[in-house]
Amino acid sequence: MTQLTDLPAWQALKEHYAEIKNEHMRDMFEQQPSRFEQFSLKINDILFDYSKNRISQQTMDLLLQLAEQADVSGWRQKMFAGEPINHTENRAVQHPALRYLGNEPQYADGERIDEEIKEELKRVKALAESIRTRRWRGHSNQPITDVVNIGIGGSHLGPLMATEALRPYAIHDLHIHYVSNIDENHINNTLESLNPDTTLFIISSKSFTTQDTMVNAQTAKTWLLNKIQSESLLPQHLVAVTSNIQAATEFGIAEENIFKMWDWVGGRYSMWSAIGLSIVISIGSENFDDLLQGAYEVDEHFKTAPLAENIPVIMALLGIWYNNFFGAESIAILPYDQNMHRFPAYLQQADMESNGKGCDRSGQTVDYTTGPILFGEIGIASQHAFYQLLHQGTKLVPSDMLAPISNFLCIAKHHRALMSNIFAQAEALMKGKTEKEVISELTAQGMNSEQIEMLLPYKIFPGNRPTNTFLFYTLNPKTLGSLIALYEHKIFVQGVIWNLNSFDQWGVELGKVLATNILEEINAGQLVSSHDCSTNGLINYYMDLKPKNLG
Repeated sequence: MTQLTDLPAWQALKEHYAEIKNEHMRDMFEQQPSRFEQFSLKINDILFDYSKNRISQQTMDLLLQLAEQADVSGWRQKMFAGEPINHTENRAVQHPALRYLGNEPQYADGERIDEEIKEELKRVKALAESIRTRRWRGHSNQPITDVVNIGIGGSHLGPLMATEALRPYAIHDLHIHYVSNIDENHINNTLESLNPDTTLFIISSKSFTTQDTMVNAQTAKTWLLNKIQSESLLPQHLVAVTSNIQAATEFGIAEENIFKMWDWVGGRYSMWSAIGLSIVISIGSENFDDLLQGAYEVDEHFKTAPLAENIPVIMALLGIWYNNFFGAESIAILPYDQNMHRFPAYLQQADMESNGKGCDRSGQTVDYTTGPILFGEIGIASQHAFYQLLHQGTKLVPSDMLAPISNFLCIAKHHRALMSNIFAQAEALMKGKTEKEVISELTAQGMNSEQIEMLLPYKIFPGNRPTNTFLFYTLNPKTLGSLIALYEHKIFVQGVIWNLNSFDQWGVELGKVLATNILEEINAGQLVSSHDCSTNGLINYYMDLKPKNLG
């Protein structure tokens, strides 16, 4: 066993699981009419209802003991103090400093950072407002109408998700586009309706060497030069967010158009920084401030609330309960707000890149399961896609449901129907439908005993499927900031308990290195034999067809 599985709370949870695993939530609710009050928490306008989980007060007490024994509070203090808790890269983890609104100095690796953060945010806002007010002009003195963010991973998913989620707060004749895929269809499809005279590109890359981003950036630059025909005019159409200023200037970006990234900010936690430039351009400085405010208030809640009343801690512990004791391998994120359609994909990267690891902080292979498979989609669409598996499949899939009480433009007929679905689905997943209820229902429909016997097994719903429900008044910038920060800190807490470094991503590196080597072989144009027989065969098959089909 490892240090984690040796902990007294872990052993107690194993015993408790054996006692509670066959209990049904339907019975729990009948026996505990106050479960909603007992197992729900609020921060600002966000209600977090976790009563529809396979838990008792004893479960929560033991899980909280696990958090204490894993020293969640100590690691939390280290993160906010700017200590280098990303030990494999010897870096601090200070994304909360990017949205800190208090008066205390902020540090990373012993250096004060708050003044630099404020200065860079001021520069971001100045550029964004110059574009929004049409003062920034292209080479032909026309205002910018389209902004294209070129990035990948955290330099893409966060800004894309937030821009889509906050669409009602955007200027709708100023169009924001996102390009991430190295497949030429992505950038070609984006550029085909744009005008070089009125287009601004944001090249977002921490290293300014990432292949996907730089290939797309070069295509964008070539596209501009086909019309502009002068590199001296490129600064009016190119800006960058990077920590590699030299590479950006060599690419042709004016130094005054380059915004900083810092080593103590991981890509998937960077939307609060200059990486969020496209968000600020879209929704404006005041709304971006509200986004930061929402995240900051969650940071303060996470720092100060007792563990038993701490929403990210409770979210994390419930995930540990299902992942490590019930054997649940996945979690579904189900927003009931169309504008949140990229929220599951954003969390997918944040969670799976952070905790999808099998090696603990001491370099040992773990003997327990870690990060879950995270997937999701808009709730209503999901009901007609994969809810069948959630309700009657053989896999336990805990789910998070998120919904606004009111929309930006709320049409009562639409919204009441929407809300009835989220309430009904959570209840159905919890209660299910018993054999007795099915027989009664089919009898009332006039079916005879033979018909009932045939249909009976198909109509039974086992229930006992756990859900968390997040209700918030409306999806405004502040609330979105709060929701994102809640999940960020949940991921952190789970990483602490699993004894992982949640802030490196070495698993991304191997494929990048191999792709670089294979690209050199493809460019050389010779048959290859340096790989396994399958990889050799695939590359050579591609090489054989490439002259005829791909030019």
